[in-house]
Amino acid sequence: MIDSRFKYFYVDSDFGPAIDVRPVPERVLSLYKGKLPEKLLEYWKIYGFAGYGEGRFWMTDPGEYAGVLDAWLVQTDFKGADDYHVIGRGAFGELIIWGTRSGPSLTISSAWGMIFPTDKSRWMDQGKQDFLIEAWLAGMDKEHFDEEDEDEKPLFERAYRLLGPLAHDEMYGFVPAAALGGPRRLDHLQKVKAVEHLTLLSMLEPPKVMRDIVKEAKERGIW
Repeated sequence: MIDSRFKYFYVDSDFGPAIDVRPVPERVLSLYKGKLPEKLLEYWKIYGFAGYGEGRFWMTDPGEYAGVLDAWLVQTDFKGADDYHVIGRGAFGELIIWGTRSGPSLTISSAWGMIFPTDKSRWMDQGKQDFLIEAWLAGMDKEHFDEEDEDEKPLFERAYRLLGPLAHDEMYGFVPAAALGGPRRLDHLQKVKAVEHLTLLSMLEPPKVMRDIVKEAKERGIW
């Protein structure tokens, strides 16, 4: 293992082994140098773009999701506010977004049409980009990337058995979409192409931007 944080993610949090591993070309590493943390590029170089936790989480190629990200942000104030990149994706379509200036400041819950901002400026101002990447990986747990059905029972393992494992360009999606009131049941999950489905979800209704509780705490002087 390259470092203790990745080892914790891979071994202790049981996200290993990696699946559907794709080596990252040198041109891609060069493209994101200075835009994304060196630690993340180091992970890409050694481990590639891959799935973890049997496909619950995917380390993504930002270029493949640039159009998806634009579709989600175009109707929000985040459009043009930073140079954003999708650095991770969950099995049910959660997108983890890194801003060149704001760090890991956005999470998109595509299944629910929600965007969750988080103020990371304190660490970014201190030049702790690599620390944020290490902490992001080390802090992951499998339950976070699962979805629950209408009886509040986790769906991933059942979807995995019923629909089969995911490839790097696939996700489990509710059909019809949960954001439109579709049933959150196993029999309404399908294995779909991630980019196409995420783009479709972005068009259903304007995304709801949720409260940034960290920012509010700072503004009130309690953090």
